[in-house]
Amino acid sequence: MVHFLHPGLSPRTIVPPDARKDVLGFLVVQEDASPYSLVNICLNVLIANLEKLCSERSDGTLCLPEHWCFPQELADRFVWLMTRQGKLTDRTASIFQSNRMKLKLVNIQKAKISTAAFLKAFCHHKLIELDATAVHTDLSIPDILSGLCSNSWIQENLRRLILDSTSIPRDSRLLFFGQLTGLRVLSVFNVCFRSEDLANVSQLPKLESLDISNTLVTNISALLTCKDRLKSLTMHYLKCLTMTKPQILAVIRELKCLLHLDISDHGQLRSDLAFHLLQQKDILPNIESLDISGSNYITDGAVELFIQQRPAMQFVGLLATDAGYSDFFSAKKGLRVAGGANISQISEALSCYRNRSCFMKEALYRLFTETFSTQITMPAILKLVAVGMRSHPLDLPVQFTASACALNLTRQGLARGMPVRLLSEVTCLLFKALKTFPHYQQLQKNCLLSLTNSRILMDVPFDRFDAAKFVMRWLGKHESPKMQAMAVSITSILALQLSPEQIAQLKEEVFMAVKELLAIVKQKTAENLDDVTLLFTLKALWNLTEQSPAICRHFIENQGLAIFIQVLETFSETAIQSKVLGLLNNVVEVKELFPKLITEDMVKHISSLLHSKDLEVSYLAAGIIAHLTSDKQPWISCDLQRTALLQDLYATIQKWPSSSCKMTALVTYRSFKAFFPLLGNFSQPEVQLWALWAMYHVCSKNPSKYCKMLVEEEGLQLVCDIREHSEADPQAQQIAASIVDDFKMYFINYQRPSLCRPFL
Repeated sequence: MVHFLHPGLSPRTIVPPDARKDVLGFLVVQEDASPYSLVNICLNVLIANLEKLCSERSDGTLCLPEHWCFPQELADRFVWLMTRQGKLTDRTASIFQSNRMKLKLVNIQKAKISTAAFLKAFCHHKLIELDATAVHTDLSIPDILSGLCSNSWIQENLRRLILDSTSIPRDSRLLFFGQLTGLRVLSVFNVCFRSEDLANVSQLPKLESLDISNTLVTNISALLTCKDRLKSLTMHYLKCLTMTKPQILAVIRELKCLLHLDISDHGQLRSDLAFHLLQQKDILPNIESLDISGSNYITDGAVELFIQQRPAMQFVGLLATDAGYSDFFSAKKGLRVAGGANISQISEALSCYRNRSCFMKEALYRLFTETFSTQITMPAILKLVAVGMRSHPLDLPVQFTASACALNLTRQGLARGMPVRLLSEVTCLLFKALKTFPHYQQLQKNCLLSLTNSRILMDVPFDRFDAAKFVMRWLGKHESPKMQAMAVSITSILALQLSPEQIAQLKEEVFMAVKELLAIVKQKTAENLDDVTLLFTLKALWNLTEQSPAICRHFIENQGLAIFIQVLETFSETAIQSKVLGLLNNVVEVKELFPKLITEDMVKHISSLLHSKDLEVSYLAAGIIAHLTSDKQPWISCDLQRTALLQDLYATIQKWPSSSCKMTALVTYRSFKAFFPLLGNFSQPEVQLWALWAMYHVCSKNPSKYCKMLVEEEGLQLVCDIREHSEADPQAQQIAASIVDDFKMYFINYQRPSLCRPFL
């Protein structure tokens, strides 16, 4: 028996009606919250390394090693994963030419392969199912049929063939399905399939399920040929029908074996066929599933009466109609409704209509309204939103409405209850939509809003490089203060998540962003407004300049130093001071900028902040002084007292508590390399002392990160040199010894054997 299917459901997953919703919801959560299967991990690695693992034939196609043999289930999944990742091409499809690949259930949806590649790769296998939905135009339906019919085993045993949205050449006439005598399920949705083709298909001796939606069929009378075996008929949006309503109903009345009938209509057509069908008493006696979504003049009363007269009914499609709102539909046990009256009906609609953009838009709109103020975490619903986005990447209304639904379902604390993998999928789809519709501003706003979610921004894998590029460009659009504040806060976090190399690749966007961020700082300072936007702006500039000499130069060239001096003169809050000093620490690591930094105002403010009661502010001010005073040359031409600064620096460090003291976690480093010139400066023990204190401090806070960094960057040897140097400052030697001794076990784990004598 062939179980009838609703659009988008797999024929190999049949769930009892009364358990389906709960089971699917559980499966979604379980799948996305669980690790990837070992089979998928292995196949993904294989796909990523095909070029390395395969040999090349003389025609340029790939061939797997001779001794490799794949079981049928594994081979089928291999094809599907390659197709989904866009890796199934003429060059790679050739690996399935071998008889060591036992294919049975083949899915090549949207694959870009030629007829020749299809024939060689798949038509010699014993296929029982083929899904060739929307394959590239180089592979047409006549070519697919010809290839399948070239194999006598396939002719007799192919059970399921899906050709939705697949092309047919203009000069093609009749489609010859007649040789596929074992065919039970056929779908030609959105295909140039005509009435004469229907006549040919209706003669297939085992045909039980047929989908002729959105085709060119004008007359369905040929279905009478298979009236005693047809169990599922889908003819959504059959816009070319020339038959009268009584004639259509007369044909349907004869299809007494039908378990599933879909006569749903596109919103633009608004047919009343379903209205007339519901009035018939002597029709569809065994029906279990009826889809009349999008139909005109449908009422709750008419649908209720129809269902009551047919007790086997398990499903009814009522989306985009006036029905589905009475208590009957919620109270009737075992009845599933795809509609818009409540979240249960909307969920069913999203599942059923994932491949129909007209209904997907409607269901998403209803979902947006239903979830506008939801407080319930619904991962199964979010998964269906993602499926809709993936199924209709070029449909702007679907993408836009789905982005709004995703925001509703993940805002505030709701994202914390969502599996990370699901959030990653949705976020990646949002950015894909941005690339497809780069000029649709509201879609961009929705994407920006999604990134303000801390769970997504901090924990979820997605392309942060692309995200940073998008957000930085948004900064230049001079949007509303609220949107600008969001873009600034996101930039401040993304900048820290990108490597210096990635930031360098974003040079144009970063330069533009720095100008905009400085303009915001200047405006906030002029207004004497120390709000959260100012804090995020300062943090963003701090993070963008880290280990980025070009951006530090750009900062100076755009009057950044003057603006920051004005900030220090305007605000006395330590949160603001620490961020200003943090950025200036990055700038003073660029030695060529010393002459522009050694000014009277700069030295005055930094000297004053060195004595701040806030340890972090004092520490950051000390770092600036340590770098600036490490080189005598820039000080020669000015009257400022370098020696007095060094003495003040040394005295201040003596007053600090232990270097393992508590200090905010905002002081972090990506590298110690900027410290190495200070460590090697034995003529200025003050700068050595600051660098060692800083190293001990961060190592004590996160030893696994910073001890490893110290070893890998070969800084541990410099620390050992200070400890053993006869002329080193005693306090510097003491801190160096503490670093070596206190973190010995970490260094032993990370060091190379000959690195430092104490561990040999």
